[in-house]
Amino acid sequence: MIIQRPDDVTAAALAVMARTADPRLRLIMVALVRHLHGFVREVRLTEAEFREATAILNEIGQRSNDRHNEAVLMAGSLGVSALVCLLNNGDDGETSQNLLGPFWRMHSPRVENGGSIVRSDTPGPALFVTARVVDRGGAPVADAEVDVWHSSPVGLYENQDPDQAEMNLRGKLVTDPDGRFWFRTVKPAGYPIPTDGVVGRLLRAQGRHPYRPAHLHALVFKDGYKTLTSQIYADDDPNLETDAQFGVTRALVGAYRRHDEPHPTDPSAATPWYTLDHTLTLEPGEARLPKPPIK
Repeated sequence: MIIQRPDDVTAAALAVMARTADPRLRLIMVALVRHLHGFVREVRLTEAEFREATAILNEIGQRSNDRHNEAVLMAGSLGVSALVCLLNNGDDGETSQNLLGPFWRMHSPRVENGGSIVRSDTPGPALFVTARVVDRGGAPVADAEVDVWHSSPVGLYENQDPDQAEMNLRGKLVTDPDGRFWFRTVKPAGYPIPTDGVVGRLLRAQGRHPYRPAHLHALVFKDGYKTLTSQIYADDDPNLETDAQFGVTRALVGAYRRHDEPHPTDPSAATPWYTLDHTLTLEPGEARLPKPPIK
């Protein structure tokens, strides 16, 4: 098509996309062109802004490496990651599925139920976690592998922090016949996402803070079920309503209960100490482990 008017560009591009052989790719590309061209029209994107936008995309790619993924960070900061998660799981936000985050590692060491995932001196209030894995009908799921990990009370994961031991605050447990698993750790803290790149500039331009509320990660693997990646958010965190990554759902706000009396069975737990009791729900599907986002 010889282009005469702006609408001709869109029509020509849509015609090409419509010839894509793969039906799913065709659907995606037609919709992408339609919405992308509509966006350019709506904001009347200038040539200078277009050049700046392509430079930003280049910078996002250049900043991504084995230890950082700026594209995933941007997707979260625009709410895209959370939207994809909610559209593909549960019912209207009632799901245990959540963001994987960048700090998951494979091959966490096995921990017996009742054990501790604290492997180096990690100051902070003790947290005793009791959780249950069930199916959508509420029946317990036994023998599920549960990978747990979280940041330290200063807001750093062990693969960010040379002062923490290898695999500190990480462990893999197996659910018992009642679908339960339980362990001891320290209460995690909220932390800022990296702000030295494109995402940081966006947050500053919008007057947004960079903080994620405190949370505990869990990845549950069991044949016959969709692999669950979840985060259980602390209900006492001041940034619960304003998560920089839009990840907090009502179903995943956990009750981190504070206790000021001596622990009934563990005298090593100084006051205050905390408990968390939570239920995670698996959905039927394919059991497949994700690829670790960074090394």
